[in-house]
Amino acid sequence: MLILTRREKERIVFPEVDITVEVVSLARNRAKVGIVAPEGIRVLREEVAKRCADSPGTRKPAPSKESGLSHSFRNKLHGVTIAVGLLRKQLRRGLADAADVTAVALQKQLADLNVAVATDPHAAPAQPSEPKLRALVVDDDDNERHLLAGFLRMTGYDVVTAGDGAVALDYLESNARPDVVLLDMLMPGCDGPTTVRHIRENESYEGLKLFAISGTSQDGLGIETGPKGVDRWFQKPCDPEKLVQAIEKDLVPVA
Repeated sequence: MLILTRREKERIVFPEVDITVEVVSLARNRAKVGIVAPEGIRVLREEVAKRCADSPGTRKPAPSKESGLSHSFRNKLHGVTIAVGLLRKQLRRGLADAADVTAVALQKQLADLNVAVATDPHAAPAQPSEPKLRALVVDDDDNERHLLAGFLRMTGYDVVTAGDGAVALDYLESNARPDVVLLDMLMPGCDGPTTVRHIRENESYEGLKLFAISGTSQDGLGIETGPKGVDRWFQKPCDPEKLVQAIEKDLVPVA
C-alpha cells in the first residue's frame, strides 16, 4: 500500500490507467475527493462494491415461452428500435449532425442483425413533460444505454446513465433520487434482480418507480410486479414511444 499526504486541490495521478484523484476539500475527519477515470472504468465506494460482490450472481433465465428469439437477438433488435425512434425525432427537429451520429449507430445495429427493420412513419412523438422528469437508465450495453438516453432527452427528460447495478446504487446513494429507473436485467456483476432487491429493501427509495427492460421473460427471473419488485416490465425489443407513454401515465398527474 502506498501512503501519501495531500492538501486540498492537490492530485494523485495514475498515468498508466489515465485516472486522476483530487482532494476537493477537507473538513474535520472527512476528505471529499474527485476521481476522473476513462469511460468504462467503474468507480465505486467500497461498501457498494462489497454489497454487490456478496449478492448472488446473475441467474440463468428460463426460456421465454412467448417467442423463439434469443436474448442476444432481442438485445440487438431493441437497439435498432431505439435508434429508429431517436433518429425520427432528430430528423423532425432538423438536427442533422445528431441524426448522422444516430444513423451510424443504426447502421451498425442493422449490420449485426442482418435483417430489414420496418418503421411506422405515422407514429406520433411523445410530448415533453413539464416539469422535466428525471430518469436513470441502467444497461451494460453501451449502445443501447446511450440510444435510450438520447431518446429520452429528445422527449424532454433529464437523464443519467449507469453501466450496471452497482454504479446505479452508488448514484442513488449520492444524488437526488430520479423519478424512474429503467433497468436492464441481465448484467455482469450486480445484475437487475440484485439491484431491484437492494432498492426495495431501502426505505429511502420507497415509491421509486422501477421499469424493467429485458430480453428475457419476467417469469424466467422470478421478479414480481408490485411494491416489492418492478412497477412495469418491458421485453426487448420495446417501442420507446410506448415506454415514454407508460412512464408519463405513472408519473405525470392528470390535469
